[in-house]
Amino acid sequence: MGRRGGNDTSATDLIFLGLFPDMRDISFLISIIFLSYTIALTGNTMLILLICLDSRLHTPMYLLLSQLSAMDLILISTTIPKMVTDFWRQSRTISQVGCGIQMLFYVAVTGSESILLTLMSYDRYVAVCNPLRYSVVMSSSVCFQMAAFSWVMGILNSLVHTGYTMHFSVCDFREVHHFFCEVPAILKLSCEDTSEYEMSLFVTGTVFILIPFVIILTSYILIFLSVFHMRSPEGRSKALATCSSHLTVVSLYLGPGFFACMIPQSLYSADVGQAVSLFYNILTPMLNPLIYSLRNKEVMGAFKKLLGLGIGSQIKSRKL
Repeated sequence: MGRRGGNDTSATDLIFLGLFPDMRDISFLISIIFLSYTIALTGNTMLILLICLDSRLHTPMYLLLSQLSAMDLILISTTIPKMVTDFWRQSRTISQVGCGIQMLFYVAVTGSESILLTLMSYDRYVAVCNPLRYSVVMSSSVCFQMAAFSWVMGILNSLVHTGYTMHFSVCDFREVHHFFCEVPAILKLSCEDTSEYEMSLFVTGTVFILIPFVIILTSYILIFLSVFHMRSPEGRSKALATCSSHLTVVSLYLGPGFFACMIPQSLYSADVGQAVSLFYNILTPMLNPLIYSLRNKEVMGAFKKLLGLGIGSQIKSRKL
């Protein structure tokens, strides 16, 4: 595959080397990625629609979950369509403005997700440890403030890092060893010394990963202690069931997050970094709606209700 991929390439454009550039035949992997993208797109869209349409899901947990699905939709749509399109068009270029926009969305959503998952753990803590005051503590206004705080903090963090990353001058060597504009990959193109800024990135990554991890861990320690002291087996199983989906999603998020943000890139190859990014960009957004739907009776009930209404309306239209 040609690296320039077209005659319209500007002298200032960046050139993606693509996903695993040393692999000979990657078309099958690209097809799997596109299928996963379609599943993630459908699953998250359906989950948002179910939460909006079914009044039984108008609770704090599901309102926060709808925000998580919206973030996942933006995340997968920021990187995957461009990568797949570039592969089939035999073109892997991106303008510096386009690169900055892609980076802005990616950093904003990843930061916002970290904060939102942390706040969702507080929601589960209140639901299990203080259920009588749940409706008061987790009111609609509080949920709105939680969601807004997640978005605003993620966007502010992204504006700072995207602006500072893109202000570095780029050398003549414009080949990005990645399939999207990730901050560390773009910094490697700079002719300037970026070591101090890379240290600040490490500190920011620690803030957005380690602090949420500590808060989530503390929340679940308190939750498990509360569950342990419950006398009713049914109460224990119900309490654990309400937390299992969130805990699974947190594990999927923090695992690659720890690797990407807190381990120096000099300790692993570029291909390993791409594999971690691919896991975070595709598998996590694809699995999140499945985890919250297949393991949740309320979501499955809302889906069956919506499906029943659709079938019922078709039967009525045929009779008419």
